[in-house]
Parts: sequence; C-alpha cells; structure tokens
Amino acid sequence: MKKLFVFILAIVTCMHAGAQSNFFYVTGKVIDAATQLPLELASVFAQNTTSGTVTDAAGNFKLPLINGGYEIVVSFAGYETEVKRISSSDGNESNIMIGLKQKQMSMEGVTVKSNNEIKNGWEQYGSFFMEQYIGKTVNSAQCSISNPEVLKFYFSKKKKRLKVLANEPLLIENKALGYRIKYSLDSFIYEYNTQTCLYVGYPFFEEMIAADSIQSALWRKNRIDAYYGSMLHLMRSIYNKRIEEDGFEIQFVINKPDTSFAIKLENYYAALKYEKNDSTGIVEIRPNQLNVAVLYLDEPVDELYVKLNGEKNNKYQTSVLTFAPNQVIGIEPNGFHFDQTDITIEGYMEYEKMADMVPFDYMPPANE
Repeated sequence: MKKLFVFILAIVTCMHAGAQSNFFYVTGKVIDAATQLPLELASVFAQNTTSGTVTDAAGNFKLPLINGGYEIVVSFAGYETEVKRISSSDGNESNIMIGLKQKQMSMEGVTVKSNNEIKNGWEQYGSFFMEQYIGKTVNSAQCSISNPEVLKFYFSKKKKRLKVLANEPLLIENKALGYRIKYSLDSFIYEYNTQTCLYVGYPFFEEMIAADSIQSALWRKNRIDAYYGSMLHLMRSIYNKRIEEDGFEIQFVINKPDTSFAIKLENYYAALKYEKNDSTGIVEIRPNQLNVAVLYLDEPVDELYVKLNGEKNNKYQTSVLTFAPNQVIGIEPNGFHFDQTDITIEGYMEYEKMADMVPFDYMPPANE
C-alpha cells in the first residue's frame, strides 16, 4: 500500500539585502484578547522561514518580508497560538491586530489522556515517529530532537491511529543542512489502516554557524540539492511558467478499475488551468485531472530510495500530487501556496521530509 504524506508547510522565498523594491513590512500589535492589554516578548515569525521577532513593551512588532504570501505565527506562553495569512498585495506597512486567548484544558483532552496516552511513548514509538517526521534519507541520520520529552503519544486501538502532541516547540538540529529548527507541533497523526501520515505545525529556522570553510561548502551543496526538485521549487516554477525550463515534466494520471496510466501533456498551463490575477499577483491553478504526476528530470533518484521502495527507475524523481475535488490552489509570487491541505503527495516528494527541507526563504545561488 502506498504511503501518503500531506504537506502543511507554507512555502515562501528569500529576501536579498538591498532589494528595497522587492520587500514589504508587516507591522502589528499583539494583545490579550480578554483584557486588551499588550503582550510583551510574544513570538512573531513567518512560518517556515528565518524571519522572526518578538513584540516590544507595547506589544508592537515589525517584520520585513519579500513580496509574496506568508502565514504569520504568533505565540505566547499560556496562550493559544494564532496564525494569520498576509500578502504583499495587502499593501506595505499593513498593520494587524492579533488577540491571543488564554489556554484552557478541555474535558476532551483529559479523556484522551486518561484513555490513550502511552506512558513510555518515546521508547515505543520514538524511532517510528522520527522516520515518519524527520525521514529515512541520508540527511535524516544527521538530525536529532534535543527535547523529545515534550512529546505525548496516544494510540487508539479501535481506530488504529497514532497521535502525537507536544506541549512545547520541538527543538531540531539538522547537521546535514546546517539549521536549527523550532517546530511548534500542533499534531501528528498516523493512520495504520491507510498508512497515511499527516502533521500540522509551524517551523522557524535558524542558520547554524559553520566550524570551517569545508563545513560551510558542504552545507551550501546539501541545501542546493535539497531545494531542487522540491515542492517549493515546483511551485515557483509553475508561478513563473518555467516548468520545463526548471527540469520538471507534468503528466496526468488516469486511474481505472483494472489499470492506471499517465498522459504526457502538450500544454502544461492550459492543463493546470493557469490563471494570473494582475492586480494581486496571485496565480490560481485547478488541474483538469485530480491526479498529477510530477517528474523531476535533472537529478537521479537517491540510491536509498530505490532500495527502500524497490524503485525500478533511478534516472529521475517521480511524485504524484492528488488535488482535492473542486478546489483552487492559489500561488503567491514567492511560491507560497494555499490551501495546502488540498494537495496530497506520494512518491519522491513524500520520501523527503523534515531532514531535507530548506527554510522557505531560501534561494539557491543564481549560478548553480
């Protein structure tokens, strides 16, 4: 049975120093929703990027971001996390007010804990969680979680479902790519009946300092390798109408009761129903077929992937994107796409998980 993975990650791009015309400021204020008082030192960041800050004594914040779309994540100890989607099309210096609500323990949470929580969850399911969340690639062997004790594991025998929650952000160190990641995990769910994995959360990246020029060069190479052929790379290629030029090929997958086959497309953008709104800069796609095969032709398949999946073809990377019926996917100029839960991914892109993700304000060098 095929394993499925749903990307819940917002996709954004980088901000080059000095590119004054290409970025905008997001400003705002964070308050207690009940008392209307400002919250000082609340965490504010554009999720899955390296851009973040904290509020001042008056609850104010200011973030410079490259033009495009983002999900701004706001959190404060003892309060529920709030997420707000913003776009450069909203205008520069867009000011937003965010009221945080204090957390309250629900009876449902108490019931789940008493009935399903596994006391030694990390010992029983830690390795499995790492494989499904961090991955099985070569890079995953160089990743670690420094605070696994914050994870709570729940297993439902009736539903054959593993659920993992975290009462604090996970602290991940990726020595393969040179990043520390602070990941606010909302939930991780694995359905054993369908082998479907879904996790929702908000990552914030911080670049590590290289020990020497050799390590710096290695991180540079590994980041380039991780980016090319990724979902971020694909969305940017679709937006800029560079699918073929960037090494991708798109096919429609036709499923019938007794067989499945792929159809090579002559006009990618017509088949995707590509439409661009000139006033907002947003591109919308709604493929004519729900199952879309994505081939990345510029890199061979990883040898470990071939071994784990019995893959016969090792010349190019193949993934299948399944779009939810009657849904439109919007893509911002920086590659951010929404609604991301409307795309299910299997194949090579599913194989590359957290261990192979660059922050989405990453841009590969122009000459590589």
